Amino acid sequence: MKSVIIIRHAKSSWDHSDLSDFDRPLNERGKEDAPKMANRLLERNIKIDAFISSSAKRARKTAALFIKEFGGHKEDIILVPELYLAGPDAFYTAIAQAPEKANTIALFAHNPGITEFANELTDVRIDDMPTCAVFAVKADIDHWSAFRDAEKQYWFFDYPKAK
Repeated sequence: MKSVIIIRHAKSSWDHSDLSDFDRPLNERGKEDAPKMANRLLERNIKIDAFISSSAKRARKTAALFIKEFGGHKEDIILVPELYLAGPDAFYTAIAQAPEKANTIALFAHNPGITEFANELTDVRIDDMPTCAVFAVKADIDHWSAFRDAEKQYWFFDYPKAK
């Protein structure tokens, strides 16, 4: 059994209009929400074996805040540039290339692609992945390369304002 946790980046800042979309940082709320959501995963006794992120600044920072709560280091985050503004195919490719030894991976990316991908995985539908939302599924597979065609089981959906 392997598990995938997809996480939309935390709330980003629009304070610097001169920055490209790719380079936008997190705002204060985003910096608070990411550790809070990471701790909700820890409360569920979830162990994440690999953190995989879009290379955009806000996604990288969200992943860094999560991995810190899990006792890891930001240098261990696997950056996948193709996850920036990705559609479902890029998510499937990133998952297929995940470390085989990992049983649970976390993917950090962006809307609208992350919502589209979440809705493709199971019969559970969400209108929109809010910032720092977490959508998790499980698949009875031994290798990440089998994830795309495997039947997925909805695990849970959570977001900062849910509690």
